[in-house]
Amino acid sequence: MQQHNYWLLFVTALIPLFIGFIWYSKSLFANAWMKEAGLTEEHLGKRKMAMVLGLTYLFSLFLSFILMNVVIHQFALYSIFANDPTMRDPNSVTGKLIADFMTKYGQNFRTFKHGAFHGIIFGLMGAMPIIAINALFERRTFKYVAIHTGYWILTLALMGGVLCGFIVAY
Repeated sequence: MQQHNYWLLFVTALIPLFIGFIWYSKSLFANAWMKEAGLTEEHLGKRKMAMVLGLTYLFSLFLSFILMNVVIHQFALYSIFANDPTMRDPNSVTGKLIADFMTKYGQNFRTFKHGAFHGIIFGLMGAMPIIAINALFERRTFKYVAIHTGYWILTLALMGGVLCGFIVAY
């Protein structure tokens, strides 16, 4: 059995901060985003950035955890046996079943590319509808939705790629 490296969840939680720093910079989408969101430099200057960045990291950690379970298909096997107390006992029937399964199929679909693909799908089918629904009620434009959705698709693709390609989860 390999050593778990769940510390990568904490690393992938940095990706939204890093991508956000670039995506919402003056070189890319800051001006368009501020215009579409009705924000000014003065309004943004009043933010307590330590709190904003800290909470962003915390929420990104939540995303890393749930995304790990989406992009690593083998977690479904563990969820099926979650209430079996012998699951972690390598000498039990369940333990042997899981070990045999993971030996044969444990590396299936475990690449950066596959995780990035699921991150993109998660962005399109998860983040985009949430952003779009909020934008509808806030009377925001398509451009507003596109800016934020593009950010989340890229961010979740990178997060999913790192998680799927590099986490040792079993």
